Amino acid sequence: MIRPEVKAGLRRWREALIGAGLLVWGLWWALTAHGYIPWIGWVIALIGLALAVTGVQRGRFRTGAGGLGVVQVTEGQVGYFGPFTGGVVALSDLSKLVLDAGQTPPCWRLRQPGQPDLLIPLNAEGSEALFDIFAALPDIRTARLVAQVSRATSGAQAGQPAQPVVIWERARLRLH
Repeated sequence: MIRPEVKAGLRRWREALIGAGLLVWGLWWALTAHGYIPWIGWVIALIGLALAVTGVQRGRFRTGAGGLGVVQVTEGQVGYFGPFTGGVVALSDLSKLVLDAGQTPPCWRLRQPGQPDLLIPLNAEGSEALFDIFAALPDIRTARLVAQVSRATSGAQAGQPAQPVVIWERARLRLH
């Protein structure tokens, strides 16, 4: 009954839409109710605002599905199982996260010492779970992460060549 494009758009922006709904509902209670209900409305509005902001970030991170391979995230490990390559990277061993927009399709390049890089296409099934994993990396800037994903997907659609971009790198301990 709902067109597939509309369904995909709603699924992509679901957290942002739920957050906006909670924000409107909370503001309505806060501004029109009496007694203790306005206080509950303000709390609901703040929760809705936080959910909407994170939902926009997640929506911008999601680039779609239907690509080659499957991503699995379990107990501190990211696994990618594709038709030609695959592997597992423990997050504690991850040394560098690179967005390689020069690949077709654009890929995440997860680097760990002593192992070959693990390439994960942005549109692999289950790749939306990577946002939470990447956001948990120490000192990562999620706004930059989301902006680079948007730039990579729009550049790939326009056919523009792009260079790999280092999104995050583990800080090295320096001993004097």
